[in-house]
Amino acid sequence: MAAVRVAINGFGRIGRSAFKIAWERNDIEVVAVNDLTDTKTLAYLLKHDSAYGTYHHDVGYDEQNLMVDNQPIKGAQDVAIIRV
Repeated sequence: MAAVRVAINGFGRIGRSAFKIAWERNDIEVVAVNDLTDTKTLAYLLKHDSAYGTYHHDVGYDEQNLMVDNQPIKGAQDVAIIRV
């Protein structure tokens, strides 16, 4: 069965926690993260969490993507989730 493709709208503490759970599962594929913050900041917040500690996966970014384990996840900054 194919993985369910999801986009996460909002990458605060709950969005990042949902991402981490989904990333460990084979039946969920995170394809986009929508947040008003730039991908550089999103990558930093994902990697360094004051409550949960340092995330154990490789995290990076480019101008348009959050990169986790060298896999791009589209970074969107749109107030209308329908456009993501």
